[in-house]
Amino acid sequence: MSKGIYIATIESNSGKSVIVLGLMRMLLGKTAKVGYFRPIIEDLEAGDMDNHINTVLSHFDIDLNYKNAFAYTRNEVLELYNQGKSGDVIDEIIKKYKYLEERFDFVLVEGTDFSHENSSLELDINILISKNLGIPVIIVAQGDKKPLKEIVDSVQLAHNTFKQEVDVLSIMANKVKPQDIDALKTLLNSKINHDTDVTIIPKISGLSSPTVKEISKVLDGKVLFGKGMLNNLTENFGVGAMQLRNYLTKLKENTLVITPGDRADIILGALQANISKNYPKISGIILTGGLIPEDPILKLIEGLSSVVPIISVNGGTYDVTNNIGAIKSKIYAENAQKIATSLSTFERHVDSDKLADRLITFESDVFTPRMFQYNLMQRALKDKKHIVLPEGYDERVLRAASKLINANVVELTLIGEKSKIKECIEKYDIPLDINAIHTISPSKSPHFEDYANTYYELRKHKNVNLQIARETMNDVSYFATMMIYKGHADGMVSGAVHTTQHTLRPALQFIKTKPDVNIVSSVFFMCLEDRISVFGDCAINPNPNAEQLAEIAMSSAQTAKAFGIEAKVAMLSYSSGTSGKGADVEKVRLATEIVKKQNPEIKIEGPIQYDAAVDIRIGKSKLPDSEVAGQASVLIFPDLNTGNNTYKAVQRETGALAIGPVLQGLNKPVNDLSRGCTADDIYSTVIITAIQAQEL
Repeated sequence: MSKGIYIATIESNSGKSVIVLGLMRMLLGKTAKVGYFRPIIEDLEAGDMDNHINTVLSHFDIDLNYKNAFAYTRNEVLELYNQGKSGDVIDEIIKKYKYLEERFDFVLVEGTDFSHENSSLELDINILISKNLGIPVIIVAQGDKKPLKEIVDSVQLAHNTFKQEVDVLSIMANKVKPQDIDALKTLLNSKINHDTDVTIIPKISGLSSPTVKEISKVLDGKVLFGKGMLNNLTENFGVGAMQLRNYLTKLKENTLVITPGDRADIILGALQANISKNYPKISGIILTGGLIPEDPILKLIEGLSSVVPIISVNGGTYDVTNNIGAIKSKIYAENAQKIATSLSTFERHVDSDKLADRLITFESDVFTPRMFQYNLMQRALKDKKHIVLPEGYDERVLRAASKLINANVVELTLIGEKSKIKECIEKYDIPLDINAIHTISPSKSPHFEDYANTYYELRKHKNVNLQIARETMNDVSYFATMMIYKGHADGMVSGAVHTTQHTLRPALQFIKTKPDVNIVSSVFFMCLEDRISVFGDCAINPNPNAEQLAEIAMSSAQTAKAFGIEAKVAMLSYSSGTSGKGADVEKVRLATEIVKKQNPEIKIEGPIQYDAAVDIRIGKSKLPDSEVAGQASVLIFPDLNTGNNTYKAVQRETGALAIGPVLQGLNKPVNDLSRGCTADDIYSTVIITAIQAQEL
């Protein structure tokens, strides 16, 4: 079940606040604790609060600190994007959302307002956010400012654009003219996939009209009278410039009277009309020119039994009138009438039970790289482990160490002379405090003799004497591996400088494999655009036989599960199903049968071609009854040549992040790096190693 819903719009003034308020009440009727989150809010004056957040939190009495209800202001996002830090924006939004997801049963997420010109960027950001949060979307569109065909075209385009990346549960066309409701619903249903529900909400005058308070705020007005009636709705407005007898005939229900502040006749006449049974009610009076009526007039107004809001503003009558005409109505916390109208409108026109059922049963199969990396970080933080990095002089290792220490995610030991490591930090201008990490020079370690003796006892049957043992312990890989063996560290990451053989040999000699494992293998976590795939074995075993291939598959499935990925295993070959013949295909077929026999709970298919494993259309055409074809998450290659070339091809051609190789099968975690690795690769591998250590 998804724990959130994302409310997105495709244009300004869509009325999505009605949807947000209605959904919030609907959700609170289904579950006890509902949170609210706006990833990006509009820029505010110092001390101001976002109106959307304030309205939702206060009206529904949600126990949530205001600052936790949003991540960024609009300008903050634009500044980070201009600095090339769009990834940082998404990471922080995921972090904020996950905090709420842990505290609440469900989280309602409201997208941006489209109140600025760059709507294409805003659309992309909303898609990116909803995708990385892994939650379905409701798209809200405005239905009263364009011809029906234009409304349908824009909604269909938005739906198709979102649908490529995320699940769209519903399209809600809001503010639709009553006479257009049936025609618009028919047109949208003919254009939109029926997996997406279509709802039409008519235009409600009480929601479209601004209040006197909203108008006063925009005009920076000074309230002279009627502070308790500022929530009056303004359905019409007009300038009182003619003689009173003529102006009175122009009044309509809930008119806002606009007149210069020295027109006492219009002011008093409008107030008298408001209490007369023969004229419509007015919503308020705006006095222009910064003029305030003289004292006798003010005294007369004070004595009236009923007074509408009277507000003084600067600016000429013409400019003030134009500004009022441009004001868009909003819903705010103090306006109980508008909130009540919004809730009743939602209930009348939205099938709440159907929508609630879809939300409750919805499950997303989107798992983005940033979601994966966030989950890794959170898991590592829950039980902080001690990782040793033998290559303490390498710039990439030091940069990764700096990032890891800043994140406070692991305890680190670097192997090397402390003074030389410090020189490297200064040489490469790396923001790393040498005192925040442990540094060890093997020969100067107080454990050196103990390590040498232990190695001697473990390897004396291989003709290792104490002298050889001491020389061996001066090797950084052996020393670091012995730290793990003796319990002085929880895991090791190496290979930025050293070969795979140099990194793994000590581990194979005395860390050894788990009791039920006969072969050490590896996987890469391939972080593709919308999913994480596990590739194995792409680094260790050149040409495994059927039994070894089966063990690699079972280990890889276990690794996937340990990192929150549902294991659907594809045993790759050059043919799918029973179509192919030959020794290579038979090896894969036999390995698949071994897995099914030894671990029948594993979902596995093989032999199967790569395209049939990952493309749902091809998978269903070639293996229609398979629960793996087209949706494989764990892909097992028949040999190292195929696996290594494929992972590198996918990485280069798609821009995927490849985390690994991650070794599996050892008693304690030791992981190898590619010598072409980056600091980010090391950072990710250290976190994965820490999580592996938690499993022991």
